[in-house]
Amino acid sequence: MSSTSRLRTFGTRTAGPGNPVYITGEIGINHNGDLGNALALIDAAAEAGCDAVKFQKRTPEICTPRDQWDIERDTPWGRMTYIDYRHRVEFGEEEYRAISEHCAERGIDWFASPWDTEAVAFLEKFDVPAHKVASASLTDDELLRALRATGRTVILSTGMSTPKQIRHAVEVLGSDNILLCHATSTYPAKAEELNLRVINTLQQEYPNVPIGYSGHETGLQTTLAAVALGATFVERHITLDRAMWGSDQAASVEPQGLTRLVRDIRTIEASLGDGVKKVYESELGPMKKLRRVAGVVAETENAPAPEPAAV
Repeated sequence: MSSTSRLRTFGTRTAGPGNPVYITGEIGINHNGDLGNALALIDAAAEAGCDAVKFQKRTPEICTPRDQWDIERDTPWGRMTYIDYRHRVEFGEEEYRAISEHCAERGIDWFASPWDTEAVAFLEKFDVPAHKVASASLTDDELLRALRATGRTVILSTGMSTPKQIRHAVEVLGSDNILLCHATSTYPAKAEELNLRVINTLQQEYPNVPIGYSGHETGLQTTLAAVALGATFVERHITLDRAMWGSDQAASVEPQGLTRLVRDIRTIEASLGDGVKKVYESELGPMKKLRRVAGVVAETENAPAPEPAAV
């Protein structure tokens, strides 16, 4: 399988084997309906070196079950019905225009997870570089067909899904323009339930599809391990402060941690190499100094010629 057949475009960027890991800061609804928070999170992601930020877009009356609309709940803005809360944390066209302009100024992509077909049409107004399918939407064939029809790259998260459900979703979306993300949909996810080797399982099952990782754990180590296992796309929830109100905040990364995560991902991908064993030029000096017995001449162009025997 040619590596070029596993490349996916994100605007001017490309993700897939042989390319830098595409790193996305998942803002989701961690902005809590505040545009200022959203812009500050974009700044944090851009300064950390992320390639993109991602939001979630819902049409509340479609995505909220009717029997849940009038149930009251406590929120930072007082007690309100669930449908009013869903509207309170949802951005409209004016806010997304500001988000789009700010991302352009900061040189960072943005896209979102649409949760219904009306949200797909809404996002298409902004010429986003890709769409994301949340794990909860993997079985929504109507949504998947609408996303396929856009012709854009579609990232499919596979949390809380069986292999059969994943296979069906891939068949609905088509494999030519998708990127699969391994995920475990608990917030935060336990290390023993991350099962990172599924990244390799998906690579074998879908050899023509790039595989990524959407993490909901605390800490950074396991996300770095996903990169070492071959993830070509990484997504982590980000927040200004993990103590902020909201169900996703505890499983999110704060700005300082995000900077470390991006830095360490870039170090890991640089260190993985091409898998071909070779003698580096930087090793020739130590070889001459430390190796007492030459042994079999190495099959490398840069191996030193044997020194003449003493007479």
